Amino acid sequence: MDTVRAPLGKAESRQLKSATYTTKIPNAPSGEYVIIQYQTDFERATGMIETVAPMQEKDGKWRVSGYFVKRAGQ
Repeated sequence: MDTVRAPLGKAESRQLKSATYTTKIPNAPSGEYVIIQYQTDFERATGMIETVAPMQEKDGKWRVSGYFVKRAGQ
């Protein structure tokens, strides 16, 4: 995550866009996921979409299995 986030600088604003439950994600094992997307402005990049993908593990705990950032509209 540091590799992706560090060049963008500090998050200055973040607004929830969506949160969707799913059991299938491309190129990922089947399981229970929540895909959470935020509209985020960073110090050095505005208008970004952050996607966080927690997955429910076998022990019942939710852990982040993926994190992605892209410019809105891409």
